[in-house]
Amino acid sequence: MQRDSRAYLTDILDATAAIQAAVSTLREENYGESRLIRSSVEREFTIIGEALKVIAQHDPELFAAIPEGRQIIDFRNLLSHEYLRIDNRVVWGAIQADLPLLEQHCRRLMKLRETS
Repeated sequence: MQRDSRAYLTDILDATAAIQAAVSTLREENYGESRLIRSSVEREFTIIGEALKVIAQHDPELFAAIPEGRQIIDFRNLLSHEYLRIDNRVVWGAIQADLPLLEQHCRRLMKLRETS
């Protein structure tokens, strides 16, 4: 049975919250010091990318409303398949710049889906 798109939006929001909690006490220069934190963050980004991939396949209209969706799926692919190329500065930048925007878009879309 196919999950509702709202379930995938919830997965994304849960993962963004987990990333924010994991790095809440860190600065960029400290991020690379903890393998456990990096692994946690990368895993949550992978979940986000997978959820977006499913949304893209099953609800293209919803996916089109997430401007950074394709970029995040590509980022997920990098994290999953090209781990030697992962740059902690790029991941930190995604946390700081892209994650808040994604969270805003997903919260707005959840509200729209709840009212329809």
